[in-house]
Amino acid sequence: MVSSDQRRRQLAREKYARQQQRRAEAQRRARRTTVIASSVAVVLAAGLAVWASVALTGDDSGSDTVAAQPSETPSAAPTEEKQPEPAMSIDRKATYAMALKTNVGDITITMDAAKAPHTVNSFKHLADKKYFDGTKCHRLTTSGIFVLQCGDPKGDGTGGPGYSIPDENLNGLGKAGQAGTVTYPKGTVAMANAGPNTGGSQFFLVYKDTQLPPNYTPFGTFDADGLKAVEEVAKAGVEGGAGDGAPQKKVTIEKAAVTKK
Repeated sequence: MVSSDQRRRQLAREKYARQQQRRAEAQRRARRTTVIASSVAVVLAAGLAVWASVALTGDDSGSDTVAAQPSETPSAAPTEEKQPEPAMSIDRKATYAMALKTNVGDITITMDAAKAPHTVNSFKHLADKKYFDGTKCHRLTTSGIFVLQCGDPKGDGTGGPGYSIPDENLNGLGKAGQAGTVTYPKGTVAMANAGPNTGGSQFFLVYKDTQLPPNYTPFGTFDADGLKAVEEVAKAGVEGGAGDGAPQKKVTIEKAAVTKK
């Protein structure tokens, strides 16, 4: 049985989707005299998985790559006219906190608007609209890279807000080494993507130092209590005993809120 609280969250997400659709229709009407290209670019939804659409190095040598599970990799789909990212409304000089209330414990993410203003602004915009409420963290990796991925309203790695944000702070973790990777330290929060400048709403929490190419916007860190909660999820493993897939211990973001510190 669906609770009234769950129903309220679902209605909020559906309302947001309708608002995005109406905005798209208004933009198309305003440009009805514009010649539209005959072909539509085919792109992967941002954040199919942390590594689903680009190879991510799984070890220091860079010779071993980790790919999404073949049987669960969503196929690419044509993308309608994308919405513009939200208008900038945050204080670029400030620090913001994103509080995630989850069924496995509270996770507080500290976000630096000076280093990643577009990313922080987007999370503030989405959290204010209750976009993340009731969503699940759909992917866990326990081999090669060590992350828990969240932020998809569909819960399968294919969802997003209908707009993209640019990559930011890619040099924030240092210069890539000989293997072409940098260390994403445990406690780091970064954006999933499907290529350059395709960030949406999906993000990943690093629970153990992980080597990755510097292609994923590191926009914050999460607290010790949150790290402990994610480590417990990782300890329970992936469904079916694999090293990559849905976490055995289900994680649901019950409520998300972004505030200025």
